[in-house]
Amino acid sequence: MPPEVRTDVFLFGTLRDPSLLATVLGRTPEAEAGALDGHAVRQAADGDWPVLVAATDARAEGLWLLGLAPGDLARLSFYEAGFDYAPQPVEEGSAALLYRPRDPERASARPWHLGDWQERWGALTREAADEAMTWFGEIGGDALARIMPQIRVRADARLRARATPGPATLRSAHGPEAVETLSRDRPYSAFFEVELRRLRHATFDGGMGPEVERGGFRMADAACVLPYDPARQRVLLVEQFRVGPLMRGDPNPWTLEPVAGRIDPGETPEDTARREAREEAGLEIVQLLPCARFYPVPGAVNEFVYAFVGLCDLPDGAGGLHGAVEEAEDIRTHVVALPRLWELIDTGEIATGPLILIAYWLERARRDGRIA
Repeated sequence: MPPEVRTDVFLFGTLRDPSLLATVLGRTPEAEAGALDGHAVRQAADGDWPVLVAATDARAEGLWLLGLAPGDLARLSFYEAGFDYAPQPVEEGSAALLYRPRDPERASARPWHLGDWQERWGALTREAADEAMTWFGEIGGDALARIMPQIRVRADARLRARATPGPATLRSAHGPEAVETLSRDRPYSAFFEVELRRLRHATFDGGMGPEVERGGFRMADAACVLPYDPARQRVLLVEQFRVGPLMRGDPNPWTLEPVAGRIDPGETPEDTARREAREEAGLEIVQLLPCARFYPVPGAVNEFVYAFVGLCDLPDGAGGLHGAVEEAEDIRTHVVALPRLWELIDTGEIATGPLILIAYWLERARRDGRIA
């Protein structure tokens, strides 16, 4: 048999993070510090990631991975393909490789620093890599690139969940260690993911329950906000088509809702509420009042929602047509007085849980004198 080909790889960006690199390769590799003369690492013009550029009298600091086996290189190439990066020779005629985007990226004049990136994005990227690498050997790099944005929002949700655990003054204080996962399957993964698990969990009598199969939808965290004008006693409602009612067989699959959207990586729930108010209703929120945090359908969906009332100005004519064209959003907004809001709830024309919940919170806050 011919000898196994070994490859040296130069890393100039995020994979210099030791934990991230170990996750991607499945081991801690042999590496040494190095640099590329005549190059510099700049921050991308469109985001906080590194771009390697030619620069006279400069040195791009990095890391050399020495003698990677084909299996190591396959794992590295799979992960990099998730960001549409591909291996290229370090220089013409060289057997050593580095990874660059298939389409050239614009670089800013700002230098990119690993430490700054680790502080802001390191935890999220490591968490996302844990999930991404579970797909190695099951899908190709192009397929990984299609689901990488969703992998990142799910990773962001997991980090948020761990950082903000809810109290356990009445319910059991069991943690994830009280659940034994025997097998896991993912028959579908796109904008959301379907997951099937065979598991056992702790029971209230102190034992472990029988093996059962449970399935659910894995999604992102979300934020929703009901815009409210306390001076005019009005709220703004969003109307749009929803596939859920259509799948149920509802004769009218257009619903009335609060402004809402998923929380993107790097955002807080408050950031998302304000951004979605601009995108879906053309509104600037003056003040956000937290209402509740909740799982809408905990028996089958991992989505966690942060709900707000958003104080704002709703003059005559504030309703209209909105939505992000690139997301195929078709949204109509309605400005209604509070008596009309309660009429719509009482008749069932408003049939979305988050909107009903926020409306009741708003009414209680008004009665308590917290809001005018």
